[in-house]
Amino acid sequence: MSEDIVKSLAQAATRMLPQEQLEAVKTKNNSLFIGVPKETSLQERRVPLVPQDVELLVNNGHEVLIQSKAGEKANFSDNDYSEAGAQIAYDTKLVYKADIILKVEPLSPEELDLMQQGQTLISTLQLPVQSKDFLKKLIDKKVTAIAYDYIKDNTGSFPVIRAMSEIAGNSSILIAAEYLSNVNGGQGLMMGGISGVKPTEVVIFGAGAVAEFATRAALGLGASVKVFSNNTSKLRRLQDALGRRVYTSTLQPKVIANALKHADVAIGAMRSPKSRSPIIVSEEMVQNMAEGSVIVDVSIDQGGCFETSKVTTHANPTYKLYGVIHYCVPNIPSRAARTASYALSNIFAPVIIELGDGGGIDHCIRKILSVRSGIYLYKGMLTNPFLAEEFGLPFKDLDLLLAAY
Repeated sequence: MSEDIVKSLAQAATRMLPQEQLEAVKTKNNSLFIGVPKETSLQERRVPLVPQDVELLVNNGHEVLIQSKAGEKANFSDNDYSEAGAQIAYDTKLVYKADIILKVEPLSPEELDLMQQGQTLISTLQLPVQSKDFLKKLIDKKVTAIAYDYIKDNTGSFPVIRAMSEIAGNSSILIAAEYLSNVNGGQGLMMGGISGVKPTEVVIFGAGAVAEFATRAALGLGASVKVFSNNTSKLRRLQDALGRRVYTSTLQPKVIANALKHADVAIGAMRSPKSRSPIIVSEEMVQNMAEGSVIVDVSIDQGGCFETSKVTTHANPTYKLYGVIHYCVPNIPSRAARTASYALSNIFAPVIIELGDGGGIDHCIRKILSVRSGIYLYKGMLTNPFLAEEFGLPFKDLDLLLAAY
């Protein structure tokens, strides 16, 4: 047998052997260009991305442009971000040339003017402070706008609201503990008390996440807690989450008035999904509270649930009325800006990676319900029915728009 024939037979035999399956070469993810401007709101100290998550995004092929000193108030330096792979911009206008603008607070009028045609905006919506002109300008610029406070996770809950509520709830009790002290003009009480001394009494209005974590913190310090809400299913869920029985009641004015007479601390954690918070505590009830007792109105960013509440600042956080210390600072999570920034970044970074893996915003919102739930403008078309009704603007169903594009 000739050498050529032997070689041909050997090659044929080799081809008949089981072959290793070749995997398809994966195409590179859509590269996203994210701009993070410095927050301009007076009391905002948070930043939406921390350096470690910037590094994660850059390693996934995305480009991150951070305005100089954007993380300064949360104790993240420009050097921290540049070492993580971010580009540092010293001109605000450069940041607003990115495809995706990621912010904590809503856009100011000046920032709104810097937005480019067809950009994507991810920020909080803050319905009570929005104006028709704000929406119309975004519509004119054909912006796709995502309210991060409306983004849902796989369980159907709102992770950003939950995270910020945890911080606000825990902080409200720590704030109250500060102002109960003689040093800050309080009654000279230690939150919770000690053995042989009557525990401090805390009254909490609301039964959501803020109320839950305020209750946890107060109980953890040894205080006696009473929780008021008209939502009995939330009260039941609160007790289940705590794993113990606490005093709960519906909002009965006489019961509330009696509880406040003996309270050392009152926490307002009532929210409305559409407008201002309901006023639960009248001026007369506050007038009958003990001298040096403390009110922390976490609901103040929606108007507050105490009739005597008025907005204060982190620089001047309290005032006294009828001998009662009032703490009414909006945006309590900014007191713990670094912790809050980590919490926000833990949510935003995976969302951005999902957007990239999904082939960009347009492809992603078809597949990922969590992102779709936060959209209120799609390419300049209003897709939030409440906003459309509130401002008398035309509404488009998002599902129909996605089918058309």
